[in-house]
Amino acid sequence: MDVAYDAKTALVVVDVQNDFADPAGSLSVAGAEKVIEAVNAEIAAARAAGAEVVYTQDWHPPHTPHFVTEGGPWPPHCVAGTWGAELHPRLVVNGPAVRKATGQEDGYSGFTMRHVPSGRETPTGLHEVLRERGVRRVVIAGLALDYCVKETALDAVGLGYETVVVIRSATAPVEVHAGDGARAEAEMAAAGVELAA
Repeated sequence: MDVAYDAKTALVVVDVQNDFADPAGSLSVAGAEKVIEAVNAEIAAARAAGAEVVYTQDWHPPHTPHFVTEGGPWPPHCVAGTWGAELHPRLVVNGPAVRKATGQEDGYSGFTMRHVPSGRETPTGLHEVLRERGVRRVVIAGLALDYCVKETALDAVGLGYETVVVIRSATAPVEVHAGDGARAEAEMAAAGVELAA
């Protein structure tokens, strides 16, 4: 399936940050180097067709219950203002960035954050950015397939976007457990997300 971009479509580039995309990152994703190349190709195609391009960034405080150091599941990563939180230098940046998980939230989805202590969900501002620009269809690429990409796609379906597409070649899974990537794809497909090559 070819992805068709137009003025009512947005490419959402999820968390292509040093801690995920660089081999020296604290949560480096295998295959991220190829993902960056594929994402840049999608950015060029989107911009050529007049589509919006919006980026998300994890932007954690140094202390958060999302980190293993405070009882969470993940090593410290994408701490606000550090090298790890910066967008990868090889990523083409041609649009606004929405920062998420700036407090005590998990920040998996580009659209919503869950406050870890209370479980309360709050918006990140991404939906508002897309609505202001008249976006009806969302294409998603970036890192990582089985967490932030998946949750962003599921939220986009829930928010009522006409079409939600995830580009397989422009993402890669963390695979904490073998098969996580395939399970994420199956969950997205069941929810109505289109999976493009």
